[in-house]
Amino acid sequence: MQRGFAHYFATHRLLVSRIFAVAFFLTVLAAESAHEGNLLSTLLFLVGLALVGAATVGRLWCSLYISGHKNTELITAGPYSLSRNPLYFFSLLGFAGIGFASETVTLGIVLAVAMLVSYPAVIRREEDVLRERFGAEFEAYCARVPRFLPRFSGYVEPETYTVNPRLFRRTMFDVVWFIWFVGILEFVEALHEYHYVKPLIHLP
Repeated sequence: MQRGFAHYFATHRLLVSRIFAVAFFLTVLAAESAHEGNLLSTLLFLVGLALVGAATVGRLWCSLYISGHKNTELITAGPYSLSRNPLYFFSLLGFAGIGFASETVTLGIVLAVAMLVSYPAVIRREEDVLRERFGAEFEAYCARVPRFLPRFSGYVEPETYTVNPRLFRRTMFDVVWFIWFVGILEFVEALHEYHYVKPLIHLP
């Protein structure tokens, strides 16, 4: 069943992501942190904010390298010399960060696990395309760079790099949605605090 969902997600990622976003919003609307008002809630929020910040900067970094180059050449420098899928690695940080920014451990773990379950199928599909397109060059890249977790010993950075500013500008709006979610969490917290919405459950 898990494999079936992962395959469905890989082929209908946009639809599933939108459904997931709505479900997440309804969850935080109906739930409140069990740690509300104590030091742990503040620490969880700060950890979440730090992870979201790292995810946003990291995704912008990745977007810089693929703007104008995606699908035309194999990108192996910058963040792509640390991991073959740095965009998804930073997305994992962002998902976990959003969960912890809700001031609950539960949502941080749930969102991270959901990312880890869903995206391997997406990664495999994309790697099949790259393997077919770039052949031996991609196989050599796979041999020296890990699939997901970054390895800093192999970092490579060019002196100069050509970027398509129009494409980079477009991707910027897709990259910063993690920050928008933190804003939504703060808005929902205000709704709870001023009793416009009564939380139904308390999450640890």
